[in-house]
Amino acid sequence: MAELPEWAGSERLLSLYQDIQPELLRVEENLGAIGRETPDFPQELLSHAISNRGKRIRPALTVLSSKFHPNDGEMPVRMATAVEMLHVATLVHDDTVDHADVRHGMVTLSSLLGENAAVLVGDYLFAMSATWVCDTYNVRVIRRFAETIMELASGQLMERLAARDWRVTREQYWRRLYNKTASLFLTAAEAGAVLSGASEEVAQATRTYGRALGMAFQVVDDILDFEGTEEQVGKPVGNDLLQGTVTLPALMLLERYPNDNPITKLFQDVEPDGNLKRALEMIQSSSIIQDSYAVAAEFCQQAREALVPLPNNRCRRALLELTEYVTERRY
Repeated sequence: MAELPEWAGSERLLSLYQDIQPELLRVEENLGAIGRETPDFPQELLSHAISNRGKRIRPALTVLSSKFHPNDGEMPVRMATAVEMLHVATLVHDDTVDHADVRHGMVTLSSLLGENAAVLVGDYLFAMSATWVCDTYNVRVIRRFAETIMELASGQLMERLAARDWRVTREQYWRRLYNKTASLFLTAAEAGAVLSGASEEVAQATRTYGRALGMAFQVVDDILDFEGTEEQVGKPVGNDLLQGTVTLPALMLLERYPNDNPITKLFQDVEPDGNLKRALEMIQSSSIIQDSYAVAAEFCQQAREALVPLPNNRCRRALLELTEYVTERRY
């Protein structure tokens, strides 16, 4: 018996995906078949990359957004497969750049193969995702997908270049969040509407929704780096600070204590263990976590407002419920 996807084991996600389960299972089948479609590339490497089965929120956005206009579902499923493939490729590259040994309990490809080989696997998945998008034969969607790859790379580069820079502004942080996360959410949602043949009003509504939801999703990710446990988030607590990355909770701490801040000392390698511990304690014992969740909630409200023009069907209600799920999740 084939292993069930992770979302099938979550009562909450099963409820959210109730009306799109057939399409998401087809996405799983497509992802599982990529090794068989590439005989010249080691199948076990691709299978390992894909096997870290996640919540599939991005492909779910594509399929849900396609449900506001009658269509046979073929193109949205192809696009949903490409979206998830692109997401997996970014994870392979992220793990390599971050020198991560484990992601959600699984050994990373970079740990198994070495960084050079892992980068090549990620490159292959990037290229393969593009071929799936080309099969939609929709120039608008193909162009948007290419722009998304550019934005994802830009976001990761911005993060690398700003490593250990405690002078990061909120404007820079928001731009990085859009590039590295929200851009793909936007593309996933907009493409579903476009490929279904929906009106421009629907396409723009899903586009705005996807961007806002992606921003909220990443803000919560950044919060969980301080609030969660290593078992929950799949990486050491405070890992972003260890990597020299300023996220919203760290940014708030820097704003509130500009003159005597453990983060500036940590980034200067002054008593790194002690200053990391102090930064974590200061964030966790203050209102910063709560205030950061309030920011995520604002983005979720923007996402809900974007859905107002859409027909009030079950898939619209699922999109609304996703805004709640994003802020309630713990990994």
